[in-house]
Amino acid sequence: MSSGLALRGVYVPLVTPFATDGSVALDAVEGLCVRYLDEGASGIVALGTTGESSALDANERRDVIATCARVCGERSAPLIVGAGTNNTASTVHAVRELSGIPELAAVLVVVPYYVRPSEEGVVAHYRAVGEASPVPVIVYNIPIRTGRYLSAPSVLELARLPGFAGIKQAPAAVDADTLELLAGAGAVDGFSVLSGDDLILFPLVLMGAVGGITASAHVCTRRFVDMVECGLAGKVDEGRAHEEALLPVVRACFAEPNPAVFKGVLHVQGLVPTPDVRLPLLNASREAVARASAAIDAAS
Repeated sequence: MSSGLALRGVYVPLVTPFATDGSVALDAVEGLCVRYLDEGASGIVALGTTGESSALDANERRDVIATCARVCGERSAPLIVGAGTNNTASTVHAVRELSGIPELAAVLVVVPYYVRPSEEGVVAHYRAVGEASPVPVIVYNIPIRTGRYLSAPSVLELARLPGFAGIKQAPAAVDADTLELLAGAGAVDGFSVLSGDDLILFPLVLMGAVGGITASAHVCTRRFVDMVECGLAGKVDEGRAHEEALLPVVRACFAEPNPAVFKGVLHVQGLVPTPDVRLPLLNASREAVARASAAIDAAS
């Protein structure tokens, strides 16, 4: 059943920049949103993994959402907000609190982590969230972080429910289950697959994904957008050239825990006031930032 939300292209899961006093640098949040939308991103994802949402307090999260919403509203771009936790009641509360934000297009809800529920429990969790959410839900399947893989049959069960717009699929491989998901999703009206693993973004688009929630698009944004457009248009050779140029960028930017290298590069570029992440993450090493910067220069 269609959710009414058409997903397509590159969505940037925004970092949360910090000022020298440790506060959220909202002016930099605004500047990054403007930059990525102007460079062709389809929309912004606030409070995802790359945005260090778990390290922000409630007031900081509200401020980030408000800033992103204002920019998205000015540019008629969709805003997606990460709202998933490992507690169903807390997740339901989080999505309900987002009601009334006109720019909000969807919520991104991760598979419940740490508690390792059964697959039936994960589906029941999503049913409860979907019934409560004021906007369509995008499932986030990333087993390396959650400890629980959500299989294609379970995802497709959710896809047939009202209010589910798609999935951010991040299995770290083009595995058989992902191929089954891509094949099945094509038969469900209004449900789309987005790549959540930047290394396999182009192959997944060629196999039926409609784009990606792509942390690496913090850099070389236009080239990531062009690569996805090539994939959607079936321009394999042109898209492959982009993919081969961007592969070293992706590998370098994920050489240390996300989003440390991205923040280090953005700081060098003058786009954020500090390279800082919050504990338990550590700032990227100078060597990692230098390698990533060199890869970006080569791909630009």
